[in-house]
Amino acid sequence: MPREGSDLLHGTLDVLVLKTLSLGAMHGYAIVEWIEQQCSGDLVIVDAALYKALHRLEDAGAIESEWGVSENNRKAKYYSLTPRGRAQLRAETATWRRYANAVGRILETT
Repeated sequence: MPREGSDLLHGTLDVLVLKTLSLGAMHGYAIVEWIEQQCSGDLVIVDAALYKALHRLEDAGAIESEWGVSENNRKAKYYSLTPRGRAQLRAETATWRRYANAVGRILETT
């Protein structure tokens, strides 16, 4: 379900997590690492914010989790996108594109 305009900033991390998980199942650290690499470090994800987003998305049925072993041979919770999460990602991506275009038009005015 797309967000209302006033909720867009609050949903930024959610949509970034959904996009990241569209690539495949990942544990929390890998999610943060991928997002930060994609934006060359311009966005820094705080652990507490990430885990709140993961719990919120899991409660909403957009993602699911299961325990596994990380590449460092440690127990880790892996998150993956559900069909509901894929639909949410499509809707939120469209909303964000409209939002970014609108802000861009405003910033380009003289």
